[in-house]
Amino acid sequence: QVREWKNEGSKRYMCTGRPGWLTVSLRVGKYKKTHKNIMINLMDILEVDKERQVVRVEPLVTMGQLTAHLNPMGWTIPVVPELDDLTVGGLIMGTGIESSSHIYGLFQHTCVAYELVLADGSLVRCSPTENSDLFYAVPWSCGTLGFLVAAEIKMIPAKKYVKIHYEPVRGLQKICEKFAEESKKKENSFVEGLVYSLEEAVIMTGVLTDEAEQSKINRIGNYYKPWFFKHVEKYLKADRTGVEYIPSRHYYHRHTRSIFWELQDIIPFGNNPIFRYLFGWMVPPKISLLKLTQGEAIRKLYEQHHVVQDMLVPMKSLEKSIQTFHADLNVYPLWLCPFILPNNPGMVHPKGDETELYVDIGAYGEPKRKQFEARASMRQMEKFVRSVHGFQMLYADCYMTREEFWDMFDGSLYHKLREQMNCKDAFPEVYDKICKAARH
Repeated sequence: QVREWKNEGSKRYMCTGRPGWLTVSLRVGKYKKTHKNIMINLMDILEVDKERQVVRVEPLVTMGQLTAHLNPMGWTIPVVPELDDLTVGGLIMGTGIESSSHIYGLFQHTCVAYELVLADGSLVRCSPTENSDLFYAVPWSCGTLGFLVAAEIKMIPAKKYVKIHYEPVRGLQKICEKFAEESKKKENSFVEGLVYSLEEAVIMTGVLTDEAEQSKINRIGNYYKPWFFKHVEKYLKADRTGVEYIPSRHYYHRHTRSIFWELQDIIPFGNNPIFRYLFGWMVPPKISLLKLTQGEAIRKLYEQHHVVQDMLVPMKSLEKSIQTFHADLNVYPLWLCPFILPNNPGMVHPKGDETELYVDIGAYGEPKRKQFEARASMRQMEKFVRSVHGFQMLYADCYMTREEFWDMFDGSLYHKLREQMNCKDAFPEVYDKICKAARH
C-alpha cells in the first residue's frame, strides 16, 4: 500500500486506516478523513521465544489477548497496561504504564525491537544495537516515522496471584513520602496509589506469588464484584490496612470493569449490588462503542465538563503536583503510578544524565473546581508540568502551542530522523496529529 501511494505521486499524508472510534483515546482525529488510509490488519501473536524470553507480536494485539495467551503458558509481560483493549501499537507509538513500572519503566522500555514499514515502502528492524536512532525515536511518535508491523517484548515468568497490601494514609506530605518510599523498593512487584481527597489516599503494594491463603483470595475481576476503586475506598473509610490475594490476570485488569472510575459518570448505579448481580456481565461498554454512538453535542459537553489526563512528573514534584491538580481541576480519585525513566535518547527522558523516578498522575472525571474552563485550566496545568520537566500523555487533549509542545518534549532525534527518512511528505508531524486543532 505504501509503494502504491508512492507510485501515485505521494500526494497526501498517510495514516493507519483503523477508524478513530476504535481507539481507546477519547480523541477522534479528523486527519482520518483527509489522509491516505493504510489498512493494517495485523492482530496476531507471532511467536513466543522461551529461550530469549521474548514474545513477538503484531501491532493490533491487545493487552487482554496477550495476557490470555501467555498466562496459561506460565509467562507474562513486565508491564501490562490496564485496559483490555489497549493495543501494542498504541502503547509503543503513544505510551503505556502500569504499577510495575517502578521496576521496568514505561511499556516502551520493555520492548527489545520494532519492525517498521517506512515512507519509501521498505521494511526495517530496529533495536538498541541495530538502527538504534530509529529504535529510540519510535516511542511517542504516534505513527509519524513509519508504520509499526511487529514488536518484540520481553517476557517474565507469571505467577498465580498478587498478594496486595492496602494502607490508608492521611496528610498530603505523608502520602507523598510513603508513596515515594514504596516506589523505591524493588521487592514490591507493584506500587499504586488512589488519592480520594487532598489529604486521603490508599497506597497499595503487591508481590507476585504462587501461594495464597484461601480465605483471603479476592477474584476482583468477576462481574458481580464491587468496582475496584470502591473496594479500595473501604479500607480508607474503615481506617484499616488489609491483605488480599488477587489472581494475577484479575489484578492486571482490575480497573477495566469500571474504566478506572469513568463508568460512575456513565452508569451512576453501576456499582449497586443488585445491578452488579443482574447486569454486571454487560459492563464495561467498549470505549469504542461509546465513541461511535456519542453525538456531537455530548462530545462537546464532555470536552467542557470532563477531564481525562495523565501527567508524568518527577517524584520529587509529587506534592506540588497534587496541589496543582487540586487547585486547577479538583478531580478525585487521582491515580498515582510510579515509573523509572531511563536516560535514553528520544522524545521523553529525564532532565539530568541519570535514570529518574517519575510518577504518572491520572485525573479522570468531572472537575469540581467552580471556575473550570477546559482550555484555560488545562493550559495552566500543562504550563506547570513543563516547569517541573514533566510530560503529558499524548492520547489526551493537548492545548499547547507548537513551541510549548517542543519545549516539553525533546524533538532533536525525532526531527533529525524525519529529515533523513523523508517523512515530511509522508506523515504529519506528531504535534499536528495530537494537538487540539487536529480534532473534529
